[in-house]
Amino acid sequence: MDQRVSRLFTMNLDLGILLALACAVVANLGFFYKHKGANSVPKVQPMHPLRSARSLYSSKWFALGMLIATGSWGLHVAALALAPMSVVQVALAAGVVFIAVMAERIFGFEVGRRQWVGLILTAVGLVLLGLTLPSLHGSHSHFSDVAMISFEAGLFGLGGLLIMGPRMGGRVEHHGVMLGAASGILFGVSDTAIKALTGITGAHGLLGLVLSPWLLVAVAASIVAFYASARGLQDGDAVPVIAVTGTAANIAGIAGGIIVFGDPMAGSPLGVAVQALAFVLVVVASALMPAPVRAAGVAQSA
Repeated sequence: MDQRVSRLFTMNLDLGILLALACAVVANLGFFYKHKGANSVPKVQPMHPLRSARSLYSSKWFALGMLIATGSWGLHVAALALAPMSVVQVALAAGVVFIAVMAERIFGFEVGRRQWVGLILTAVGLVLLGLTLPSLHGSHSHFSDVAMISFEAGLFGLGGLLIMGPRMGGRVEHHGVMLGAASGILFGVSDTAIKALTGITGAHGLLGLVLSPWLLVAVAASIVAFYASARGLQDGDAVPVIAVTGTAANIAGIAGGIIVFGDPMAGSPLGVAVQALAFVLVVVASALMPAPVRAAGVAQSA
């Protein structure tokens, strides 16, 4: 009986990882189409959300990107239902490398050496983080209400600060990347809520899903992330904005798995040191992704 349960868990884990990898590829494809569409319509105006949404969806490229993104969301939900959240998010890290390849080979973007280094460091950091996570059993959908509320509120606050960006002293020319980070963090809020909902639905059925406050949290976070992502794609270059969005969502998801759902951390000093190195690599990569301010200024003046 134990061997049968173990085999079932392994099959679910493998399928969850495969779905997460597929989600990474599909999500990046959707982001590039959304970038193309968002830059063909007027800027998103926070004070006019309905008008902005109509404008965005008037572009066939943005609408196609959202349709593809919906498919990637379905793959993500399925992966979260089968595997622990931290494992799913680490599998999604493979999408960071796909960004540069898709940008150059499919959409004709020029990816500079600085951005290639940033993407590779991000992927290495996230993979190292994944390799140091202990073996997990079960989908890990149980959570503490206190941990959940604290975590989600903290991420909402951080996302809000990034959205305000220049008003908080941030560089205007980096606001697109900041909005990308904010949208990624808010996607992480939604992912964490969705992971909780998979457990609630399994235990209480559809009625538990409908009555759960985390459904509202998931919807609210997704709506704010939608507008932040669209404006970020309008204000910033495609590759860094997409990369930072995915990285922020991955880090938020891994942190949510550990803090909210009790996914274990590394138990040895070496594992802790490697995890610390992984986070440092991701931070350095995030700093490398935006183009230098001086270069951006020259490009604009030219």
